[in-house]
Amino acid sequence: MSLVHTTDSAVLAGRAAGAEYIQARAAAWLPFMVAAWIFSGGIILFEPSLYEFFFLPVFGLAILAGLRLYRSTLPLLVLTLVMVPFSLIAAFQVVNIEMSQAFIFAIVTVFLLLTTYFAANYVAVDTHRRMRTIIIAYAAIAVLSSIIGVLGYLHLIPGGELFLRYGRVKAMFKDPNVFGPFLILPAIFALQKVLLTRNLKRMVMGSAVFLIVFVGVFASFSRAAWGNFAASALLCFLLVFLLEAGIRDKVRLILLGLAGGALLIVALAGIISTPAFNALFETRASVTQDYDTGETGRLGRQGYAFDLALQHPWGLGPMEFGTLEISEAPHNSYVTVIHHYGWGGGLAFYLLIGLTLWRGIWGLRFKATRLLLIPLLSAYVPLVVEAAIIDIDHWRHFFLIIGLIWGVTTFNAADRPRPEREAALI
Repeated sequence: MSLVHTTDSAVLAGRAAGAEYIQARAAAWLPFMVAAWIFSGGIILFEPSLYEFFFLPVFGLAILAGLRLYRSTLPLLVLTLVMVPFSLIAAFQVVNIEMSQAFIFAIVTVFLLLTTYFAANYVAVDTHRRMRTIIIAYAAIAVLSSIIGVLGYLHLIPGGELFLRYGRVKAMFKDPNVFGPFLILPAIFALQKVLLTRNLKRMVMGSAVFLIVFVGVFASFSRAAWGNFAASALLCFLLVFLLEAGIRDKVRLILLGLAGGALLIVALAGIISTPAFNALFETRASVTQDYDTGETGRLGRQGYAFDLALQHPWGLGPMEFGTLEISEAPHNSYVTVIHHYGWGGGLAFYLLIGLTLWRGIWGLRFKATRLLLIPLLSAYVPLVVEAAIIDIDHWRHFFLIIGLIWGVTTFNAADRPRPEREAALI
């Protein structure tokens, strides 16, 4: 009898040791896979993209490594579950679009919401180290994309046309209007580094990242991205100035801001003066273009789209608007989400945006994670404003930023211990 018990104990001990080994190996590989996943977010040449494919092993490794789920991120899961039935019901409403396409659209939406929930819970553990990994990977693909895109625009690399669309840089995206906003978050982290560090090497590195990405955003010739970049940079400067800078630092920041602003103006003037950029800049910089005005212009389309949204509580279905009388999209996320997901799904989307904004502002109270949160919030606020003039409900980096805001603020929530350390300056 004792022999049986001894054997059982040995088997259980062996299983426990095996489980611990698997968990340890998964935990060791997880940061590298997460970095690859974030990096792949800048390579959207086909769909499903590498971002979707990489997420599957990342999620599997996270489970093997013992992914923890936090109460404070539960609203993200609830909103995802709420979105499922409404998006599926809306998919049934399509008339002129293949129902299979509508269902794929709905599945992608749910997938992106799941990545948000995962990112929030992943970052909530060892917040500073994991955020550092994510931002480094994000900055790497942003810098690489900017360099490749601009070199392609200048015809300095073979096959450079692959990285252009309508004469504008799209890099490894399908649309310049997505490429431009994608670059902004790492640029704002770099800007914060320049504003706060006194280390010359870190300042030079941060300035280099910021300027390279600045050129990339400009070369996208997306007016929304230009405004987004300027607003994000200004908001970051103000938050750092008001919340982080001491009395002595405020004078330095003012001088640095003036010098940096002058440098950017000179750099921008130099870029615009080149023949390769000048003609397209004059076209894109005009306040209004043909598709902005008139009954079928942007504002006219949006009014028509809102009327349709009020008439169809279950939604029109994904992409159905493009088959109607005014075929061009309204380019307003706050109305298209009602078309895509009905009133219920639209309300869930509005709650997601509002709750994330509240979490970000609430999190600024805590010094331990403020330096992580300032760039995230600075990129997020202009992004949700930009949503009024462009469709962002399938932008991968939009959902990533939401997840990171929730994860960083979970660091200060009541359902987890708070390490006694200050935020590392990324």
